Amino acid sequence: MSSVTVYTRAGCHLCEVAIATAARIAEDTGSAFTTVDVDADPEDQAEYGDLVPVILVDDRVHGYYQVDPDRLRAALTDRPPPTKS
Repeated sequence: MSSVTVYTRAGCHLCEVAIATAARIAEDTGSAFTTVDVDADPEDQAEYGDLVPVILVDDRVHGYYQVDPDRLRAALTDRPPPTKS
């Protein structure tokens, strides 16, 4: 089973949107979903603090700032994302 983690912080509107989107896609694909407060750990804050929200799939950085639903779904289901014309 794949997992999605969103690094977030309090008061971040982009984080709220990313969490809602990623959580819905994780549920749809049967993937685990967690959030991490980037400000709770100095190492996380140093690595991701200026990039939140940060989306990880299976502990690997998948994207920053926003969720591309098609791309995330493809990553969680091992399917290529649809091509955009």
